[in-house]
Amino acid sequence: MPTIYQVLVNHEEQYALYPVARELPDGWTPDGFSGTEDECVAHVDARWSDTRPRSVRATATAPRGGGS
Repeated sequence: MPTIYQVLVNHEEQYALYPVARELPDGWTPDGFSGTEDECVAHVDARWSDTRPRSVRATATAPRGGGS
């Protein structure tokens, strides 16, 4: 029987696949999708186009101070 995975997301909006039968790791929450590994990878690929952590994306788009 193939392993069923669930898609997890953390506070930095990073995704991971994790076996449904295992207890969730600290800091991760289910995003509501589960299936085969391939199905979960396709789900993540459709939603996670910018793989930088949220804090890095926020810093990169913040206006730069200073200047004259």
